[in-house]
Amino acid sequence: MRIIRVFPRRTKATPDDELAFVGDPPLLRPEADEVHVSCTFTWDLPEAIRLVLAWTRYYPTKLGGPACGSMPCEFTPGRYLRPGCVITTRGCPNHCDYCFVPQREGPLRELTIRNGWNVLDNNLLAASRTHIEAVLHMLAKQKERAMFTGGLEAKRVQPWFAKALKEIRTRSAFLAYDRPSDRIPIKDAAKLLVPCFWKRRIGCYVLCGYMGDSIEDATERCQYVQNLDMRAFPMYYRPAQKHLPPAKDWKKFLRSYNRGIPVKSPVNQRGSETAEFLL
Repeated sequence: MRIIRVFPRRTKATPDDELAFVGDPPLLRPEADEVHVSCTFTWDLPEAIRLVLAWTRYYPTKLGGPACGSMPCEFTPGRYLRPGCVITTRGCPNHCDYCFVPQREGPLRELTIRNGWNVLDNNLLAASRTHIEAVLHMLAKQKERAMFTGGLEAKRVQPWFAKALKEIRTRSAFLAYDRPSDRIPIKDAAKLLVPCFWKRRIGCYVLCGYMGDSIEDATERCQYVQNLDMRAFPMYYRPAQKHLPPAKDWKKFLRSYNRGIPVKSPVNQRGSETAEFLL
């Protein structure tokens, strides 16, 4: 089956093959059996619905994606994410109040491991050691060096895992500093991971902008991360009910850090690249 995939916006993870489009149907349209409009961010839903109406004039069209809230299926490489991106698990055993993954995907479950080098799992280290080792074995066989841009839970980083990352010549990995209780685990994980990499190849996503947070506090957390010889990437919290952009002072703060930030969804959309299609 030939499926056209349509996206409301282009990101670093958007596929770029001949059947992937951003926006309205072109004048010259390829032959296809159906169209999937894939929406990742809730604030893009109005545009995604408009695109469904635009494309349905020419093809049977369905709407899906993380923003639609349906249960995600098995991962298909290259379909809704650029080739190289891979997801090997769905769900997460944690129940963080700012994250949609437990609601949308449920408990962690291990998927069939597909080839790729940029691991985007919600919480890879919550999987069994057997599964993690199988993922590492797959990564070791790829032509590109491995990346872990999905974010690693600091308290689950173990010495054996840090050693394995060094052995497979990992390009980069990222921790996640989401809660005050992550402070000590971040430090412990940095001690294990930083020596395995060259010139700050370890980054850390720092949640900021939530209720009660301030730029001063967020700056302190980012500085804490940098003092551990990691790069800090602040991630601005945007609850699903409020799609307002960051205030001007927060935008300035984010720009000061987030130059060259890797592929990563905003916090309220953290999760899979696609879900079962709805229409």
